Amino acid sequence: MATATELTSRPAALSEHAPFVNEAFLDFGEAAVRRSMQEALAQVKDRLGKEYNLVIGGRRIQTEAKIVSINPARPAEVVGVHQRADERHVEGAMQAAQAAFATWSRTTAQERAALLFRTAGLVRLRKFEMCAWLTYEVGKNWAEAEADVGETIDFLEFYAREALRLDAATTPIQFPGERNLLRYIPLGVGAVIPPWNFPLAIMTGMTAAAIVCGNTVILKPSGDAPTIAAIFFSLLEEAGMPDGVVNFCPGAGAKFGSAIVAHPQTRFIAFTGSKAVGLEIHESAAKAQPGQKFIKRTVLEMGGKDSIIVESDCKMDAAVEGVVASAFGFNGQKCSACSRAIVDVAIYDTFCDRLRERVAAITQGDPAENFYAGPVVNKAAYEQILAYIEIGKAEGRVIAGGKAFPHTDNGYYIEPTIIADVAPTARISLEEIFGPVLAVIKSNGFDDALAIANNTEYGLTGAIYSGSRQKLDRAREEFHVGNLYLNRKCTGAMVGAHPFGGFNMSGTDSKAGGPDYLLLFTQAKSIAEKAGMVSAREEEQEQRMGM
Repeated sequence: MATATELTSRPAALSEHAPFVNEAFLDFGEAAVRRSMQEALAQVKDRLGKEYNLVIGGRRIQTEAKIVSINPARPAEVVGVHQRADERHVEGAMQAAQAAFATWSRTTAQERAALLFRTAGLVRLRKFEMCAWLTYEVGKNWAEAEADVGETIDFLEFYAREALRLDAATTPIQFPGERNLLRYIPLGVGAVIPPWNFPLAIMTGMTAAAIVCGNTVILKPSGDAPTIAAIFFSLLEEAGMPDGVVNFCPGAGAKFGSAIVAHPQTRFIAFTGSKAVGLEIHESAAKAQPGQKFIKRTVLEMGGKDSIIVESDCKMDAAVEGVVASAFGFNGQKCSACSRAIVDVAIYDTFCDRLRERVAAITQGDPAENFYAGPVVNKAAYEQILAYIEIGKAEGRVIAGGKAFPHTDNGYYIEPTIIADVAPTARISLEEIFGPVLAVIKSNGFDDALAIANNTEYGLTGAIYSGSRQKLDRAREEFHVGNLYLNRKCTGAMVGAHPFGGFNMSGTDSKAGGPDYLLLFTQAKSIAEKAGMVSAREEEQEQRMGM
């Protein structure tokens, strides 16, 4: 873990020649780190309520209609006021992005990577400030906010290096008598539509991957987290991003986003969010529009219904901690969250008792005061989760929580809820709830546990706790998820170590934070030149220039 002194003494950006390492976690147990976080919260609080513009091609634009972002822990507190992009802004954003693409696509990979390195350095130097914005706008406690910021830095550092690696790609062989080249070139203008639950990391990852490959972007941040996106956009500008490379266009509702997706010049769409919206994007993108010359590419991450299998031969303390952390970290508002614990009949009753005891120890309150459990993101989510809890009461037995958590600031708090004795085919067992609700399902042997784990339409993350090498090996082969974890929690994917993306209705298995991700934002161009057709003088000149 990093201390406050170590954080502030680091260089603004690591050398591109240094190997990638994940950003170190802060130690909030250290007095200086706690003090730095409290100071950042106080400083950011003084900046709440500010108004932010659309930025299209470097031009600041105001609109009559606004998006008002609020603090879910204190809904009366405005975090930021934003302009609302609509259909009228689509063509201007596209033209600005295309104009920027003409030059940005011709810059070198080194120049584009340098922008990401500089931005990573700025985020690192302002880590506490960025954490504070996450706490106020989406209700993350300090550790969850810091993990989001750390992943942001990781994406910038990792994708910058990956772009340089991709730029150095060569063909597997040189055909005799030819000079063979393989170049990964950008696609064009893309739409980036990120979610609210990792509003800094996922937004940054999708945007950075696109632009470091030479594409330009129309960024439509979540209506629940536009302020964080605006702050990050300002860092890109500070790092030297040319006008129009990223165009900042918050737009509540589907009008602006749908129009951008359908535009005949939108080359790709990177989206993270619900299954329903992801499928709509995929369907729209598949329809060729008049004047469209290409097949649009979709990069989709659409959620999950994730299971942890708990076998009778597990280390129970570790399993209890892993299930609770996976289910209730950030109030279950992660596509990777454990929403189903599949527990062997031999330890079922004991495990349920241990879960109930552990959840009873969770503290709940304002995330600015660093309570473990804070609010859910907005009123609509609050009401939907409570409705699912009522469904769950008819489908199982509530052993913890089961209701709203009253709070003096009228925040959107719901008690961490465990519902036991749930059937594998119950609604709360199959439908994504995206909140602090855990279904506990009894399994009769390992075959049964695997069958239950695979019975949903999703396939994002999963985990198993077992002391049996045979069971772990079977899970590797038979547990059908994009990210599988053995004897550890199913959340907390680390860039570089755990490329992230799921199967089935969880998305296109895009593997963010992995070595293949940038390929999704490029197209490969093979170039073969017959030898001996250029004058010796020009060949010598080329070699001197390193071509």
